[in-house]
Amino acid sequence: MKAVVYDDYGRMPELRDVPEPECPSGGVVIAVKATGVCRSDWHAWKGHDPVSLPHTPGHELAGVVASVGSGVRDWAVGDRVTVPFVCGCGLCSWCLAGEAQVCPDQTQPGFTGPGSFAELVAIHGADTNLVRLPASVDFVTAASLGCRFATAFRALTTHGRLGSGEWLAVHGCGGVGLSAVMIGVALGARVVAVDVNPAALERASSLGATAVVDGGAVEDVAAAIREVTGGGAHVSIDAFGSPELAVASVRSLRRRGRHVQAGLLLGANATPPLPMDLVISQELEIYGSHGMPARDYPAMLALIDGGTLRPADLVGQVIRLEVAGAALATSDQASAAGMTVVSLGDSHPGER
Repeated sequence: MKAVVYDDYGRMPELRDVPEPECPSGGVVIAVKATGVCRSDWHAWKGHDPVSLPHTPGHELAGVVASVGSGVRDWAVGDRVTVPFVCGCGLCSWCLAGEAQVCPDQTQPGFTGPGSFAELVAIHGADTNLVRLPASVDFVTAASLGCRFATAFRALTTHGRLGSGEWLAVHGCGGVGLSAVMIGVALGARVVAVDVNPAALERASSLGATAVVDGGAVEDVAAAIREVTGGGAHVSIDAFGSPELAVASVRSLRRRGRHVQAGLLLGANATPPLPMDLVISQELEIYGSHGMPARDYPAMLALIDGGTLRPADLVGQVIRLEVAGAALATSDQASAAGMTVVSLGDSHPGER
């Protein structure tokens, strides 16, 4: 099969012929129809999140079940599916409780094994991890959900408990951040979007953000948010992943507010100096959010199927597998174009 592979950290990925994956017991092999290009894959490519080399990236995927392993109950060849980027083992107490996103024996396509920048990808624990796609959701849209959109959805609904009329501060308007803006607006929240890229702020405004803050133009982002919101945000999310944004997110909260850390903090950035004095004195809540388990997808998919959420509007360009490696290598660069999705199926508007 064809797959994108890199041999060393920072070396340009190449499209190659590689052996097809074996179908695991209890799992499936999926014929990939679309896969997202995500900054998390860039972190692995740079060596910030180490992987086994040579390596095939890709963890936001949608496609069709091509083969089914022994012991699988709920899935058959031909089923249209997507998967969370965190796949649980399906056997431990966490998975049995529906919390596969924190499974201690989790697998992650594109990190713990070969990913979805390929014609085929193996997925373990099919009955725990596969998500059936509604007919109304095409593969490109489904691929845009797997990491960024689903992470934002669970961060705001499960951890943030965002309610209508509340203020939401979104720090960083990349894939996760713009998803959070769209979801926040759909939930009836008033959204303040923060970024240093004027084009990203313009995109956030077009998605319904009530206010924007140019992080490169103000001296104190948290103070600016507190002023805009009349005392601070009820919920704030670091959607990018940096010590500065994490601290600003906590400081931008009103009393008893909720901070959600969705952006990755790796290496030297893993331990930001959060203002725990404010956490204690103002009874703030701090959460980490690690994707979304398959059991929680139906609520999100129902909102997409009904038109309340429109993740397809966040897809900026659709590209072919042949140029996916170059897109990955530049995915850390600021852009307001929206998410990039690789299509391995039929053509899609905007594809090149």
